Amino acid sequence: MTSPAKSTSQLRCIEICAGTGGQALGLALAGFQHAALVEIDQDACATLRSNRPEWPIINDDIRSPERFVVEDHVGIDLLAGGVPCPPFSVAGKQLGSDDERDLFPAAIRLIEVLTPRAIMLENVRGLMAPRFTAYRRRILRDLASMGYADTYWDVVNASTFGVPQLRPRSVLVAFREPDAQKFRWPEGGKRPQTVGETLRLLMAENGWRGADRWAEKAAGIAPTLVGGSRKHGGPDLGPTRAKSAWKALGVDAHGVADVPPPPGFPKNKAPKLTVRMAAALQGFPNAWVFAGRKTSAYRQVGNAFPPPVAQAFGEAIRDALLATTRLALVDLSSLRRTSGA
Repeated sequence: MTSPAKSTSQLRCIEICAGTGGQALGLALAGFQHAALVEIDQDACATLRSNRPEWPIINDDIRSPERFVVEDHVGIDLLAGGVPCPPFSVAGKQLGSDDERDLFPAAIRLIEVLTPRAIMLENVRGLMAPRFTAYRRRILRDLASMGYADTYWDVVNASTFGVPQLRPRSVLVAFREPDAQKFRWPEGGKRPQTVGETLRLLMAENGWRGADRWAEKAAGIAPTLVGGSRKHGGPDLGPTRAKSAWKALGVDAHGVADVPPPPGFPKNKAPKLTVRMAAALQGFPNAWVFAGRKTSAYRQVGNAFPPPVAQAFGEAIRDALLATTRLALVDLSSLRRTSGA
């Protein structure tokens, strides 16, 4: 991941449902400055503060905007977030608007209050299923009524952005006119490392002598990590089909380990992933630390938006916003010359 350009320092964003910071990190690397990050989970807030103490973290519910929206936030450049996935996931029974965890209406209300220049909201691929067509249309109608007629909504695979994991996600990007004129949907195209290439050093960190052999066999990308919710039990790596895919990669998906395999761990036995290993498969830097007990930490990681994907979308949104700003400045300069100012 590259460093942000200095010329983008004027772009500001608010992030809702910020979680453990995957999207926030990507947007920061794209050059956005965070005016606020709102997250209801205390452990996730502790994670954000541990890694970026300079970020303005707000531990609150986005359904109570009067507690964190201030006048300075109105007209911000970008409102971004990953509203909860269970209402649209198979594991969450796909209850949609009937699920108490559906926060899209709260996000729409925030957009109406804050009138950001651009919006980016991500969720699971299940939201794009035919059963939610009417739901998506309602969201788009609401956005259009507020001036966000230029919308882009599609599924992206994290693996096309260099993340060693499939992780298909739906991403909604919307602009107020005329900011959409220069937006280009990111195409990715970066080859991801394999699971073995990504995790070899972490697997060997505790002295396991079979790490190199394991890494050679783990020669594919990971299935989608599943973080679950508070209603979900202890940490594991997903449903039966996902467990079979993990097994083919030489990973025991029935739980998450506390530490990497020790020196005497059998070379022919499949190791479990640690939270840190799962984070690496999400594209987090190794220095990113996670607060809370193992179940909470893994849930944060498993529900995160991969930073490299967020950075790619952040850069595309940044370029569109800056291009519009430059055009406005050129138009204003021309007007001044014409009027003799």
